[in-house]
Amino acid sequence: MNEKEKMLNGENYNGGDEQLVFERKKAFQLTQAYNTCDPFEQVRREALIRELMGCIGDDFTIEAPLHCDYGSNMQIGHHFYCNCHAVFLDCAKITIGNHVFIGPNANFYTALHPISWSKRANGEESAKPITIKDHVWIGGNVTILPGVTIGEHSVIGAGSVVTKDIPDNVIAAGNPCRILRPLNEEEMSS
Repeated sequence: MNEKEKMLNGENYNGGDEQLVFERKKAFQLTQAYNTCDPFEQVRREALIRELMGCIGDDFTIEAPLHCDYGSNMQIGHHFYCNCHAVFLDCAKITIGNHVFIGPNANFYTALHPISWSKRANGEESAKPITIKDHVWIGGNVTILPGVTIGEHSVIGAGSVVTKDIPDNVIAAGNPCRILRPLNEEEMSS
């Protein structure tokens, strides 16, 4: 099994692997082109995102600047809005559903580094996937950590650090993020 396969399998891998370094450079090249692209060049901007991302649905807006480690490990649904300064460290898969809104300065971290300094010094790391289900709203300055799933219709308040799963149909916020309350009937209506 090569280092990329180990990475995507959730196993320990060497982040300095030649193939992985090349793929990160390619993603940086694409995000840099996207981030400096004239906002009126919509066709070119969409083509750059489609080349960068593993899969992205129809009707999306991603405000620049954007950063992805790979981009290819991301799967995004339809009707997606992502505000500026988003960081997607997609060493594991990041799956985002339909009708998801993300505020500015949001961070999605799948990468895990060992506590042992000697393992870190050897380039060893691992990653766990992140899943954001349909109709989720993530406020500004939110950080989502490895292995987290956010349930359908849930709202994550600005400034939150999401360390564990959030169920469907709740408002959650804080550091660490915790459930504040369920959505009420009016908030659940379509």
